[in-house]
Amino acid sequence: MHTRCARTNSGFALGNDVRRLVESRIDRTLKGIEETLQCLLEKQEISLEDLKENIQSLEESFGVLSQKWNLELLYTLFLKSTISFSQMKRTLGVNSRTLSDKLKTLKQRGYIERTVKTEPPLRVEYKLTARGRNTVLLALPLLYHSGSAASPRSE
Repeated sequence: MHTRCARTNSGFALGNDVRRLVESRIDRTLKGIEETLQCLLEKQEISLEDLKENIQSLEESFGVLSQKWNLELLYTLFLKSTISFSQMKRTLGVNSRTLSDKLKTLKQRGYIERTVKTEPPLRVEYKLTARGRNTVLLALPLLYHSGSAASPRSE
């Protein structure tokens, strides 16, 4: 087992050194985003109304990602690269209809690709698109930062 991770009943917990590294990188990223937005607003390259429109357009994506199973599906695909429907069902313990509906939605939104393998036995495989991979990579720090694992931030 890796020395920086500890196995718990609910999965892996980050060791203190890795946790500090993750928090440091999240802080650096947040400061960079804040500086970029302030710069854009100061130079009038983006108006408050445009910023509000952009944020509202994200609500639909957040709505899809916050639905039960969707992030779990994306993270499973991130970890496994390519996985069949039956493997996904076994891994997550989700029923076939729910899994099918969630995968269909994620495919329609451009997060995953679906490939039908016609050679016997017939099977369907799924993998992340670039958008899906980027979403997983962006969602992890967001979830980490907003969850109880992150240390409280001072204003």
